[in-house]
Amino acid sequence: MSHPLTRVLTLLELLQSNAGLTGTELADRLDTDVRTIRRYIAHLRDLGIPVEAERGRYGGYRLARGYRMPPLVLTNDEALAVVLGLLAAERLGMGTTVLAAVGARAKIERVLPDALREPLAAMRETLSFTANAVIAQAPGSNILLALARASRARTTVGINYQSRRQDQTERDIDPYGVVFHTGRWYLVGHDHLRDDLRTFRIDRIASVTPRTKAFTTPDGFDAVAHLTSTLAQGPYRWQVEVTIHGPLNEIARRLANTAVTLTAQPSGVRMQARAESLDGMAHMLASLEWPFTIHRPDELRPALKNLAEQLTAAAECMPGELSR
Repeated sequence: MSHPLTRVLTLLELLQSNAGLTGTELADRLDTDVRTIRRYIAHLRDLGIPVEAERGRYGGYRLARGYRMPPLVLTNDEALAVVLGLLAAERLGMGTTVLAAVGARAKIERVLPDALREPLAAMRETLSFTANAVIAQAPGSNILLALARASRARTTVGINYQSRRQDQTERDIDPYGVVFHTGRWYLVGHDHLRDDLRTFRIDRIASVTPRTKAFTTPDGFDAVAHLTSTLAQGPYRWQVEVTIHGPLNEIARRLANTAVTLTAQPSGVRMQARAESLDGMAHMLASLEWPFTIHRPDELRPALKNLAEQLTAAAECMPGELSR
């Protein structure tokens, strides 16, 4: 059970962002009863915070008109969650800009009391990650927020888009969803210009213009599944098809961050993917603990043999020698 002070602060936050909540609504959100809510309201009033109560059908509790709370009031758990979230976003390449994350952390730490600021600084300075940092192409925050709003409201947007060939186009899009995948942000939606379902890199969108037209997302549409399937069939040099002789769920977990299509078959799991470099594909396959059968391309076989020779040379290398 959370500490009563935490509940009082949460109640204050609810009143700050939601005018006119009834005692019953507040009790439901805080998982308590109306009598306890009245007691919390009394505590806030004792602290000089002007909480007003209005009776009637549309009544409820609210802060006095014009009253504003200090910019940030966080519990220890909330502050830790925010700082860890910012650090994780930087590591995953999920932020919009490095300066935005650094600035947000600095503002949060500046307004926190010393008793909380110092432990959080220690966490930030000593936290380590097992995964390498992702170098991402950050989109504009205004672009990202505009697409998210339109996707939630189910309204069409106009975008100015630059293709990988540097071609500029103006097109209307029904934004079905925004997806973050391996260091990049993507928009998935219906492209009115091509009259087809398309995927766009958000860092290549120069501007977003809201439209008044509404749309309906197809029933059961999964933006993540569509994106990963599209990336697996992208414009790469090599088409790769391999059967991995192992369990589908474990293979999917191991390959969760790669653009591949996996299909369960009696002999194993059929993996289909596109690759620009067969050396990278050879390294990925060699990292799996299950045997596999190559269907195509045949050029993948010498890439694997070359990798095997490198590993053999490294294993046989004596101390003081350099493997080639």
